[in-house]
Amino acid sequence: MNKTFDGFDGMLFILPKFGLQSFWMKNCIIPLDILFIDDNEIESISHNCPPCKSDNCPSYKGYGGMVLELPGGYCKRNGISVGDQLEFV
Repeated sequence: MNKTFDGFDGMLFILPKFGLQSFWMKNCIIPLDILFIDDNEIESISHNCPPCKSDNCPSYKGYGGMVLELPGGYCKRNGISVGDQLEFV
């Protein structure tokens, strides 16, 4: 069953230190694209990460000082790729 949540646009995490970050999907209700960002450049993308209901969830890793979570599939539908520059306004 494919669920969507129309009220979710994304979440930006500004982290206290640059480095290897690790995110997981425990108790998330929708699939997410997870973007790891350094100096406003996308360093890596974990695409369409599925929700997880157990304590044994996979983790998604990347380098950066910020992480942006978007609805699953958003990056591929909108041509967002590693190396793209982000502008926050």
